[in-house]
Amino acid sequence: MSDRYDQGLATRRRVLGDAHVDRAEDTKTDFDQPFQSLITEAAWGHVWSRNTISPRERSMLTIALLAGLGNDHELALHIRATANTGATPQDVIEALLHVAIYAGVPRANHAIKIAKETYAEMEAAPR
Repeated sequence: MSDRYDQGLATRRRVLGDAHVDRAEDTKTDFDQPFQSLITEAAWGHVWSRNTISPRERSMLTIALLAGLGNDHELALHIRATANTGATPQDVIEALLHVAIYAGVPRANHAIKIAKETYAEMEAAPR
């Protein structure tokens, strides 16, 4: 593997948590290995590892984009990641207000529902 992959894997673990990354790695097959390498190097090694904006800001951007595009499964994942990025529930609602204006009220409404459910699950989870 490359240095970019190693950096990406470290960043991915820091943002999403070891449990999530371990599950992805444990279920990786020959079929999806190229995709896992791609996202680890590109998304996590190239973009998320940059020092130009904070993890909190990157988290808010990601949540807004996922909500605006209707990527619900990934949205819940990145809501959970706010525990590691420093984005607060207030930050998330601000991002989702932007979604309402720029991507549509139905997308934001659904994203808020997902965020509320995800935060409730996070509060109920043992620490």
